[in-house]
Amino acid sequence: MARIEPLDPDTVPGLREKLKIVEAMLGFVPNSTLVMARRPELLAAFQQLAAAALGPGRVDAGLKILVGHVASRAAGCRYCIAHTGHIAERRNVPAAKIEAVWDFERSALFAPAEKAALAFAQAAGAVPNAVEEADYAALRKHFDEEQIVELLGVVALYGFLNRWNDSLGTPLEAPPRAFAERHLAASGWAVGKHGS
Repeated sequence: MARIEPLDPDTVPGLREKLKIVEAMLGFVPNSTLVMARRPELLAAFQQLAAAALGPGRVDAGLKILVGHVASRAAGCRYCIAHTGHIAERRNVPAAKIEAVWDFERSALFAPAEKAALAFAQAAGAVPNAVEEADYAALRKHFDEEQIVELLGVVALYGFLNRWNDSLGTPLEAPPRAFAERHLAASGWAVGKHGS
């Protein structure tokens, strides 16, 4: 149940235009951004941060969204877990890999660099934060400092979204919900308070 109703993008002049990029990326406009749009300056700042964190960089786009997925799972945000799984699929991450991400440490589907990044995301997404020097040592075997900052940027972006969506009980849209029900329910995902 929504604690604050998302705006209808067709009733706010210029809002649909501001959300064109996210709609093109996801195939729909997320309810989280439609609530954020009640404060246009917050939405604008969020869009800049999201573009910087998730946009082109030196870390593979599929790995970055899996980092967001694992960080969101560590934080417990079912809305973001569904979204990141759906986005990973749209970024051509194989469904089998998304389904296996919770066993990444033992799965042959993940390379050592991916395992280091996902372990870091899991520790960084936990509350309280569980990152230790060993996590950075593991990352440095595969990534330089710019890439580590890029990975941490994704974790931090989803840290914001995890708090935002869990606090609001943001209603989950049909495409990520369908993805999660198909591919994530077997690993314990359920819509919870994000059902409409």
